[in-house]
Amino acid sequence: SVVPVNFTAPSYYTMADVSDPAIGEAVRDVLSDATDTNWLVLGYEGNTVIKVQGSGSGGLEELKGLLRDDQSQFGYLRVTSGDSESKRAKFVFISWCGEGVGALKRAKMSVHKASIKTVITNYGVDMHATSLDDLAEDQVMGKVKKAQGADYSGNTSTL
Repeated sequence: SVVPVNFTAPSYYTMADVSDPAIGEAVRDVLSDATDTNWLVLGYEGNTVIKVQGSGSGGLEELKGLLRDDQSQFGYLRVTSGDSESKRAKFVFISWCGEGVGALKRAKMSVHKASIKTVITNYGVDMHATSLDDLAEDQVMGKVKKAQGADYSGNTSTL
């Protein structure tokens, strides 16, 4: 079928607005070795505008405290992984779609995730979660360890 010239895609097919400079600043803060900030959470203001909802230095558990059952949100987490010979920062991108989010918002999120990834570009693990159980520390660190490739017997990881 032919799409009419005056066709306007529904809002859940359009990209999200990630132009707020605070988003880039928060991402750089998580990436920086010079700060203690190790997470951020992004969420919606209206239907397509993305804003920083919070950031901090309390790791995964603190990040999870901002995730809401009735919202679609995006998280960015810095973890330390490796053994005593080689400790490195690793980054986890989290798309969160709470179990209380409706079908249209779920559909919109899958399209908007691409917009978020134009700002959050440095990550080794991409996780999708619908419940806090999906973000248990052992689940997250297991994915980080697997993404690293080599597994050495002295491997210890911390959030």
